Amino acid sequence: MTLYSGTDCPLSHRTRMALAEKNISVEIVYVDRNNLPEDLIDLNPYHNVPVLVDRDLVLYNDHIIMEYLDERYPHPPLMPVDPVSRARTRLTLYRIDRDWFSVLADIEYGERDQADRLRGIVRDGLTVIAPIFSKKPFFMSDEITLTDCYLAALLWRLPKLGIELPAQAGPIMKYAKRMFARQSFRSSLTSVERELQA
Repeated sequence: MTLYSGTDCPLSHRTRMALAEKNISVEIVYVDRNNLPEDLIDLNPYHNVPVLVDRDLVLYNDHIIMEYLDERYPHPPLMPVDPVSRARTRLTLYRIDRDWFSVLADIEYGERDQADRLRGIVRDGLTVIAPIFSKKPFFMSDEITLTDCYLAALLWRLPKLGIELPAQAGPIMKYAKRMFARQSFRSSLTSVERELQA
């Protein structure tokens, strides 16, 4: 099994964290997202990362990759077992992607006014949900889930993005500290990503 990954790609990062949480052995091939190798371009019609190759199967969407890994290697589970909880988790993942991950590039590379507005959206969105993080050790769960992989990859990038959470977001910052201390998180970081909080 091979994972093609960017060195500073948040989608690749959360996929690598899921792999680490499940302790799955995989060869990771790091690529330059702006200069993908020809074999990867041939594998993925969208020319992006991450891409998972498992024998004859090629997956090129991080959501699909992580759900496939969770189904193929069911222990420990990163998705709830019952259909209702799985559907709720999928909605949460969709909202995290749509509301926050979708704006990261515009924050980093967009015009200043637009970037500042988007920083405010991410900051305020995280602050509003902060109280939830004081109720359970993980996001609305006693066990780690894919939601935590998503959030950890996002929260790690806040300083680089110039997003500072206010004091009332204390519970989410305590949660972030716990997530960043996990061995799975530490091992999922590339040298480039380590520098984001150096």
